[in-house]
Amino acid sequence: MRRKRSDTIAETLEGLILDGTFADGDRLDEVQLAERFDVSRTPLREAFQRLAVSNLVEQIPRRGVFVRQPGPVALLEMFEVMAELEAACARLAASRITDAALDEMRAVNGRCHASVEVRDVDGYYRENERFHAILYRQSANGFLEDKCLRLQRRLAPFRRRQLHLRGRLAQSMAEHEAVVAALERGDAAAAAKAIRAHVAVQGEKFHLLMSSLKQPADSRTGDRHAPNLP
Repeated sequence: MRRKRSDTIAETLEGLILDGTFADGDRLDEVQLAERFDVSRTPLREAFQRLAVSNLVEQIPRRGVFVRQPGPVALLEMFEVMAELEAACARLAASRITDAALDEMRAVNGRCHASVEVRDVDGYYRENERFHAILYRQSANGFLEDKCLRLQRRLAPFRRRQLHLRGRLAQSMAEHEAVVAALERGDAAAAAKAIRAHVAVQGEKFHLLMSSLKQPADSRTGDRHAPNLP
């Protein structure tokens, strides 16, 4: 399926924000970026909307679009909540998941494995999103599924970014397989433990990555003083 131009632009801008090319508080100039990507302002504005969902930018009426880089404490807190929400999904899904959904998860894992073989990070991430979406749906709890999908969208740039760390694709793949194995056994505790570790590792790995990037000492995100991160 052909990807929208705005999605490609959003992911490029995500990378430029996360690697410090665009610093916290920088204004994103529509005219310059439209020229850079050789597009009209419509796909660019769609990309800005996507970035706003993840709180990477703030759109201020009559002033423009400004970078808002989250601090490490805020990210750590969001990953902690994400891990617990997904663990709840896994506990419920262990007794509620259908055979068809298990087959679907195995098929997704097969495509994830193919992406690992060729180190296709973007392809892996797209399948990874499908994997987690199936888990949310199979909790058979619509309220929980909605909360997971909302937080997943907000954390998407950071979950995608950490997959670039050396060895992370293969590690993530093994974690996916452990989740499916526990669901196949109907082992709620093991499924919850496996997915919690999977998501929590993402947060820790992301902080390892962020620690090597330029972070402003006087953050505008309102974070408390950050703890020493691993």
